[in-house]
Amino acid sequence: MNIRKKISLSLMIITLCFSVLAGCGGDSAEVKVKVGEVTRSVFYAPEYVALSQNFFKDEGLAVELQTIPGGDKTMTALLSGAIDVALVGSETSIYVFQQGADDPVINFAQLTQRDGTFLFARKPDADFKWDKLKGSTFLGQRKGGMPQMAGAFTLQQKGIDSGKDLMLIQNIDFANIAGAFASGTGDYVQLFEPTASIFEREKRGGVVASFGLESGYLPYTVFMSKQSYISKNSDTVQKYTNAIQRAQLWVKAHSPEEIADAILPYFEKTDRDIVISSVKRYKEQDTYAVNPVIDDKEWNNLLDVMDNAGELKDRVPAAKIVNNSFAEKAEASIK
Repeated sequence: MNIRKKISLSLMIITLCFSVLAGCGGDSAEVKVKVGEVTRSVFYAPEYVALSQNFFKDEGLAVELQTIPGGDKTMTALLSGAIDVALVGSETSIYVFQQGADDPVINFAQLTQRDGTFLFARKPDADFKWDKLKGSTFLGQRKGGMPQMAGAFTLQQKGIDSGKDLMLIQNIDFANIAGAFASGTGDYVQLFEPTASIFEREKRGGVVASFGLESGYLPYTVFMSKQSYISKNSDTVQKYTNAIQRAQLWVKAHSPEEIADAILPYFEKTDRDIVISSVKRYKEQDTYAVNPVIDDKEWNNLLDVMDNAGELKDRVPAAKIVNNSFAEKAEASIK
């Protein structure tokens, strides 16, 4: 509105009342929070639970969720101000920090605490041993992303040199990896759920191992914002974290069937039994974090995984780009 235009005092008061987040007369308007997730995945079940069970709304937040495929695109949206909060791999915040950002990206609430990918073989193999990968063609994930780094870390721990012991393919976009395997590329592939369950039902092979179990606990997917946003909106960030903590406890306390029913509106094209299978697999291996706190052991494991992949210039202390104050307060107050 052109401030030089003459408007009546009453109209000005009404305009101000609707433009601020706290309404007139003591009624509080919801605070809008624009959130970008790196992909739509059952892996992020607690996020959708927070939405479907109105945990964000209970905190006075109106969350606008959009999916922005790719960690680089999600981070670009966050840095440009197109979104307020990003749900993405914590490695992206390290990449930004390594570039010397004046306004660093801060991790404030962990959602998942394990890698979410599984090793899928073209044929089911109840007696799988990691040595069977030697001499095979392995369809892996994009270089520099957490799935690829967790995969490489696991292979190294199993004594497999991905540069010598197998043919590694990692030049296929994330969205096209499953399709490439389905069309005949690779003996093994690294898949997220629900694709792994869908492929099993279609008898394209079977899950033979979990990269999440093998690579250990780490802050795999985290809610993060720019330091400037957190400084200006600390109350909003606290409320957001509270909602996530409530959702994490809800997921812990409920069955895969109940969780599937809560998140199905976000997976309209996926059969209920597939969502149940996916959630069950993640719950069984303790993938969903039960609180938003990023502890030092998890952070150091993340640095080990990145260092093994050659993606770490220096070991970035958690204190530089992790703010646990919101998560710790949420954990202490929400039971």
